Amino acid sequence: MNIVEALHKEAENLSKQLAAVKGAIEALNGSSKSAAIQTKSVTVHSNGRRTMSAAVRARISQKAKARWAKIRAEQSKSKAAK
Repeated sequence: MNIVEALHKEAENLSKQLAAVKGAIEALNGSSKSAAIQTKSVTVHSNGRRTMSAAVRARISQKAKARWAKIRAEQSKSKAAK
């Protein structure tokens, strides 16, 4: 086995463990999201590339569009006030 491949596998295992720990912390703090949903949203392939699920990609797109709409609304308000 290649050393780089072994390191990628170890990194994947550590990221899964980190997600589990974060999920436990959120559960103790009363968060409504579960760790299982978060760990399945991004996967790391053997070549090191990450892929997102369609649902996560859509959620990110929605948030970005809302953020830019808010910025544009604030800019139009400031131009109208001048």
